[in-house]
Parts: sequence; C-alpha cells; structure tokens
Amino acid sequence: MSKSNAQVFEQSIQIKASATVVERCITDQTLMHRWLNPILRCKPVGEWSTAVGSRSRFVIQIPLLQPTLNSVVVAREPGLVVWEFQGFFQGRDRWECQPNDKGTRLLNRFEFGISNPVISWGFNTFAATWTKGDMQAQLRRLKRVAEEIYRREK
Repeated sequence: MSKSNAQVFEQSIQIKASATVVERCITDQTLMHRWLNPILRCKPVGEWSTAVGSRSRFVIQIPLLQPTLNSVVVAREPGLVVWEFQGFFQGRDRWECQPNDKGTRLLNRFEFGISNPVISWGFNTFAATWTKGDMQAQLRRLKRVAEEIYRREK
C-alpha cells in the first residue's frame, strides 16, 4: 500500500462492558456475525482463530460478484486484534479495547489503499461515505451485543 493512496477511517465507541466481553465479541466468530454488516461474511481458512498467522476471508455477499478480502492476523495481544488484508483493497483493520472507568472504549482503525485508479475513484465516489456510516453502525451493533452479554453474565 503506497502512502499516496492510503486512507484511514477511524471510529470509536464507549461500551458499558468489560474489555474481555468486548474482545470476545470481536474474536468469537458467532458473536462477530451478530454485529457485522449482514452482507459481509467472515469465513476461516482452516480452523477459526484470531492467533497471529490465522487466515480468513471476508466475503461481500453481492450476487455474482462476491468480492473477497483475504486476511491474516498480524498482531494479537489481550484487547487487540489486527487483520491485514489483500484483495480489491490492501490494508489493515485494527480493533483495540481500551478499558476505562465506564467500561471499554473500542477503537476501530481501518487503514487501506486501492492500487487500481478506477476502483479507487469508484470507491471514493460511491462507497466511501457508505463505508464510514457502516463502520459506525457496526460499532453500535457490537455495543448492543457486548452490553447484552455483560448484563447477562453479571
């Protein structure tokens, strides 16, 4: 990914749940599908895991096309998962749980580049605003899931 075409979308949300519950929502495949955009599926390559080196495919469920991002976990520590991906985008999707006195602040940083100028123009013209809005909606859905689990487990 060249720096000239790199873009960064960064969002955060405060969640009234422990960092361990929030992290579970990010790393448990079943819970992940409760907050991901319904047209996006995350499919493991082999066994599901978020350990460094684990691979998965994020598939956009668009009839006939089904664009796919191949991803690998490149950083993993308690409260942090970073997926690096290749496909029609190249970049990283970073999820970081930051515990605080109100629960957990979840930070999502989506950094990417699109090397094909036609696809880049199309994304910036038609999909960038939708993508930012979808990221915010995903965080709100993840917040609901995490807070529901946290209340249930208290």
